[in-house]
Amino acid sequence: MPKPAVFLDRDGVINVDVGYPYRKQDLKFITGAPNAISHLKTSGYLVVVVTNQSGVARGFFSENDVECFHRYIQQDLQKYHTKIDAFYSCPYHPDAIIKQYRFDHPDRKPKPGMIERAIKDLNIDRSKSFLIGDRLSDIQAAHAAGIPGYIFDGKNLDIFCKNILDIQDPGDPDAEQFV
Repeated sequence: MPKPAVFLDRDGVINVDVGYPYRKQDLKFITGAPNAISHLKTSGYLVVVVTNQSGVARGFFSENDVECFHRYIQQDLQKYHTKIDAFYSCPYHPDAIIKQYRFDHPDRKPKPGMIERAIKDLNIDRSKSFLIGDRLSDIQAAHAAGIPGYIFDGKNLDIFCKNILDIQDPGDPDAEQFV
């Protein structure tokens, strides 16, 4: 049976965006992020990260570094007895320095590729799912995937998520897009 999901952008929503974070020492959770993830999961949602990682295309770090950073996030979330269900990342950028990553990939937000793959891979109920991001490209990707998107205000992710869940049907595409 399909499950609802909350799609989260990574840098600026889950962790502080320190400018292309990829090392363990770069990881600092946004206020309320671990509690928000825990609360979303206990509310019956899968939690899925969808993140553009153009730092790979720019030669700042490797795809393996991105995967390691995701493992650091998971390890730190264990302290809060929670986890992220899946990570999807897009290392491509049309202006990449590294040739193999130089194209406008369908996974790169504002395109919905990562969301669409997750919906298929994880048997997600699109009609009850939504996205939280910190950029217009996140919201555009959500709309292209047929789900509502909410612009995170950067303050407390737990409070922000609770406000969304208080909306009668957060998966309604006509729901308020900015909480």
